[in-house]
Amino acid sequence: MKLILFYAHSFSYKTASKSLDSVPDVNKEGGLDNAVVVFFHVEEKDEEEMSGVIQKFVKNTKWLCGKFKTKNVVLHSFNHLSSSKSSPETAQQVLHEVIERLERTDHTVIHTPFGYFNEFTINVAGDSLAKVYKEF
Repeated sequence: MKLILFYAHSFSYKTASKSLDSVPDVNKEGGLDNAVVVFFHVEEKDEEEMSGVIQKFVKNTKWLCGKFKTKNVVLHSFNHLSSSKSSPETAQQVLHEVIERLERTDHTVIHTPFGYFNEFTINVAGDSLAKVYKEF
């Protein structure tokens, strides 16, 4: 698992084009202010360690939210951080489990459409902790 986490004053997205034929057609846009934005990449090895990977994903996200006193989270599947890739089904399973766990702790969570390339605008804060990379 690889994560790039940002604290953003604002984040917005709009679907651009489909990257997976198996996902439904959508034309969507959205955004969130005062949010931790997580670009995540699920690797092949994560398929065998799903529970631990999800736990670390959630823990790192909540940690950065705590540093910036926010409960707003944006999740974006970014399959460009490693040559090792899980199946799309596994990545979607991770995404849905992370959303569920964050929402259970009163986080507001949005995600960009899975299986799509998206246009996005992100206004990242200048603090050193506003940009964090994690690998596990």
